[in-house]
Amino acid sequence: MNLVQQPPRRPSNVSVGGIVNLARMADKARAHMEETEGEFLYGDASGVDRILLEFLGISADDFLDAAGRYGDQELADWTRRVSDVSDSDVTSFNALQRTRAPGDEAARARLMARVEKFAPERRDIKTVFQSIDLDDWGSFRVVDLSARAPRTPYCRDVFGVYGLARMADKARADSCGKLGEYIYNCPIDQAITEFLGISAESLAEAACENLNDLELGEWVGANTSVRSGEVLSFNARISRKRPENKEEEGIFKAALGRCAPGRTDVTAWFDLLDLDDEASFGTVDLSRRSPRSPYDSSAGGIAGLARMIDKGRAFLGNTLGDFWYGEESGVDRFILKFLGVSADAFTEALESCKTDGEIVSWLEKRGAKTEAEAEAYNQEAFKLGPRSEDSRIWLRDQIAGLDASRTDIDTYFGLMQLSDRISFARLKAGV
Repeated sequence: MNLVQQPPRRPSNVSVGGIVNLARMADKARAHMEETEGEFLYGDASGVDRILLEFLGISADDFLDAAGRYGDQELADWTRRVSDVSDSDVTSFNALQRTRAPGDEAARARLMARVEKFAPERRDIKTVFQSIDLDDWGSFRVVDLSARAPRTPYCRDVFGVYGLARMADKARADSCGKLGEYIYNCPIDQAITEFLGISAESLAEAACENLNDLELGEWVGANTSVRSGEVLSFNARISRKRPENKEEEGIFKAALGRCAPGRTDVTAWFDLLDLDDEASFGTVDLSRRSPRSPYDSSAGGIAGLARMIDKGRAFLGNTLGDFWYGEESGVDRFILKFLGVSADAFTEALESCKTDGEIVSWLEKRGAKTEAEAEAYNQEAFKLGPRSEDSRIWLRDQIAGLDASRTDIDTYFGLMQLSDRISFARLKAGV
């Protein structure tokens, strides 16, 4: 979970094991492992986590390991299995924590500062949990869609429904006057609310009250009668939706001409929305699409450079998705070594060099490569593959998880190209 973009679940949330703060601590643990915890504190660094861990008799390291290995239900089972607490102990603990007031002057000062900053008219906020809730709400309630795009319509982070996370982003932006050029309750939004049997007004209110995707999903689940099988069917229908009449077709073609002139392969509204979002803000969003192929040598005649440029721009825009960039990527390290530049220097150059050509010129000033050197590098890069049995096993496992029939692939470039195709096909298929 990326806690730079949303808060963890509320401390009062008991959806994991029936224990307060356990769901929240799980979110923070997972974010800590992914280095996406932002300003949040996990484990021994957090006062509320220390209290919970002491109650359970579990170390922060052991819980971190379990949170990484298990989903919520398995984590709840593991917690109750390794802890000696009884149901009555949990009931007493929950009641005490829900009503616990700040225990020292520093905590009281934090509560007062949060109230003064985010809700000066409130006089009922007196507990630690209320103070944390208010801080989460105040820190994440403003969504500015005049500065960035909402999430891809293919995002299923809220109740598994395509477009619902995007709709939540728009609702939050609308509530604070920062909707930009976007429209809340557009025709696609209307299709979503009609399917769920929830009004756009109720959903907007819930999105602004529940800033965590899982908690918003819990609210949706409590207010709709649809079930998982129906969601899968709906996702398939709405993601393939195309213009249905001449008027819609004219709007579609005009928008496509503005954001991606010359593209003839785009026929669905969802794909157009993704292209338009990226074009509107000049971003490379790798949660929506893959970077260019590793075999692409259009940038300076060097295979993989165009792909690394895409990943670098996505890294700068916090839209890298599940891709690795720079020192985190073995292939990027190989390219950077050939180019004779560090990952930090390359990233810094991307901030001032806005096109592939500018990056290539910047690299040439640092030491131009001859055509022969580039071709020799390309041939070596195309053959990059495992050098140990453990690495070969890893590569085979990765390929088998994508397409078990592709026993012909034995290089990292081949794996990347296969992963790009299969991963985004699965995203768009809703699996």
